[in-house]
Amino acid sequence: MSSSETIGVDLGGTKMLIGVLAGTERLYEQREASTGQTEDELVELLVREVTEARDARPNVTAVGLGIPATIDHDDGIAVSAVNLPLADLAIRDIVSERVGLPVFVDNDGNVAALAEYLYGAAQGKPHMVMLTVGTGIGGGLILGGDIYRGSTGAGAELGHVVIQADGPPCQGNCPNHGCVESLASGTALGREGRAAAESAADSALGKLLAEGGEVDGKAVTEAALAGDELAVGVFDLIGGRLGVACASLANIFQPNAIVVGGGVIAAGDLLLEPARREVRERALRPMNETPILEATLGNDAGMIGAAAMARAEVAEVSA
Repeated sequence: MSSSETIGVDLGGTKMLIGVLAGTERLYEQREASTGQTEDELVELLVREVTEARDARPNVTAVGLGIPATIDHDDGIAVSAVNLPLADLAIRDIVSERVGLPVFVDNDGNVAALAEYLYGAAQGKPHMVMLTVGTGIGGGLILGGDIYRGSTGAGAELGHVVIQADGPPCQGNCPNHGCVESLASGTALGREGRAAAESAADSALGKLLAEGGEVDGKAVTEAALAGDELAVGVFDLIGGRLGVACASLANIFQPNAIVVGGGVIAAGDLLLEPARREVRERALRPMNETPILEATLGNDAGMIGAAAMARAEVAEVSA
């Protein structure tokens, strides 16, 4: 793949990360909050930040947008987002017209999967599943070395695999119940941590709650890494739920690996070992031996993958 400079944007439920990259070499980088903004405000933020990146690196050839939404890939439309106020937005054409560059749009899980396949934990693994566990749970598929997008580009919404038919309502704009996103995301981690803290006043989380502190996913992670048994137990619950979904994904796709990234992966094996346990116990042979790997590109995977996606799209158009 060419190492021409492209802009990669990872627009998440709470933050936006933007960079100019040549391969994995970062030539420019900026982070901005995306929480609590309207659709128009998000577009203005996106246009402003892309313009600043283009001005900083005038040789950029294209822009890649990774967005946590169902995507009409051919028409560049963000159809529906769960954790952002985006609906039926022709975001590719809007941004392209205003910044004067070719723009390509894909789901954030897809571009994160592409990054891990090209540069990260799944190098040399042409059949891989990616799960990004953060505010919600994103998903991406690489099948035969290519991103799998479904019939219109909206496929691989793996965070909405149902693992509990009569489970809680999913978050944001998802109409379903019992999705793995509703039960094993960072949001769910914080919710289960608070519930556990309320009944265990002597635990680190219980003390934090009593002092008026916020028991969120970050607090649960910090307590678990420090050895708090209650917090470790919460991760066993969340990781186990994630593993139930992974077992189904392993059965369906028989991938070379399932790679887990996103903010919650900061807990490492506290999250992954329960998931591996469930895959060993639940998946059919030989899929029950599917490796569950920690992503190696961290929170930058979406940005790196969006830039790589744009680079590949430009090369395809030019071919």
